[in-house]
Order: sequence, then C-alpha cells, then structure tokens
Amino acid sequence: MFENRVAVITGSAKGIGKTIAEEFRKAGAHVCGIDLLPNEHFVGNLGEQSVLEEFARKVIADYGRVDFLINNALPLMKGLSECTYEEFNYALRVGVTAPFYLTKLFAPYFAPGAAVVNISSSRDRMSQPQTESYTAAKGGIAALTHALAVTLAGKARVNSISPGWIDTDFTEYDGPDAYQQPAGRVGNPLDIANMVLYLCSDKAGFITGENICIDGGMTRQMVYHNDWGWTLQEGGRK
Repeated sequence: MFENRVAVITGSAKGIGKTIAEEFRKAGAHVCGIDLLPNEHFVGNLGEQSVLEEFARKVIADYGRVDFLINNALPLMKGLSECTYEEFNYALRVGVTAPFYLTKLFAPYFAPGAAVVNISSSRDRMSQPQTESYTAAKGGIAALTHALAVTLAGKARVNSISPGWIDTDFTEYDGPDAYQQPAGRVGNPLDIANMVLYLCSDKAGFITGENICIDGGMTRQMVYHNDWGWTLQEGGRK
C-alpha cells in the first residue's frame, strides 16, 4: 500500500515523529523528514519561512511529488507567567503556520490519493496551568484541519490526531499512572503511528476533516471531588 510512496514528516528525529517515520519506512515508503535535530533528510527550523521553502524544494527535487504530509513538529510549551510575545508567536509559527505553509507549498504536487495528517493534542480541549503557547498551537492545528479538508476536497484528505499521554520512551507504567486511564495503560508512539498510517491508507478513504483523540479515554472521564476516589488537593490540582 505504501511501497515507493513519499511521506513528508516534520519533527521526524525523535518521539512520535521518529516512530511514524520508522513505520512508513517498514511499509516501503520514502521518508522526507525535517527536524532541528540531525536526521536522514533535512535539518532546519520550521519557524522560518525560508527553511520551509528550501525543504519543500528539496522534497520536490528528490521525488517530484508528495503522497503524505504529516505535520508533527512539537511547538514550544510556555505559560502566561513566563512566555514572551516572541515565544508565543514562535510556538504558533511551528505549530500552526508551518503546517499551513507546507500544505500550501506541497498542494500542487500532491499525488492522487494524497493525505495530510496533523498531530494536535488532547490539550486542544483540556488544559493544565501554564501551557498557553502549546495549547493555543494545538487548538489552532485542530481547527486548521477541517478548513484544509474543505479547501482540498477532491485533492487530498486532511485529518488530525490528538494524542493524550504518550511516553515516547515506550516506558510501561503500573499503579495510578496506568489505572487512572480507562484503557488501563499509558500510550506509546505506536498508538499514534498506527493511526497515522491508517488515515493515509485507502481504508480511510471516507474520512476527512476529522479529529481523532487517542488518549486511553482520559478526556471522557468525568472527575469530581470526592467521587470515585478523586480528591482535590491544595493548589487546585487533582
């Protein structure tokens, strides 16, 4: 299904992005990654317009087309107390502007059956204190997804995934960290990579403009003080 297809992945050098890249390669795809960290294709800052343009030119020069665009790169997480004006805008440039602009740059080169998958976060609908830059970027890319899906109708399907707690080192947890989640465990990058490949496959041909939350059920669990063992502690955290 993915043999000799071209997958572009941002933030491909570690964590979820690295696992997505590995799974595409196992399936026979050519992977074009971009990251600030060393990787097999392109090193650069996604917050810079010139870098995005140079990266896109290289991908097209190397392969002439794009089958799958995976916007995964991690935006900066800083909160109201410490985040500066420039840092907040940088988080949005990496987390929202770069996915928009890469989609724009690659749109003329999307192959038949192309798919875009944006990696959002369960923080697009719930928050912890002091996470404003990250949360705003993830909320933005979730909304950008359905706008792009409508614009690119007939040219590419566009969906997003909102991961919950994903341990990028594949650590297995027990005790409260595990059983607080309805699925009974903490997630790992394969939980996300498997869905990315599914959304890029023909099996997902009738899915576009959708956001899929993969969080072990955490965002569906209602929490009230003194119910089911949950207790509000001093400082406002449960």
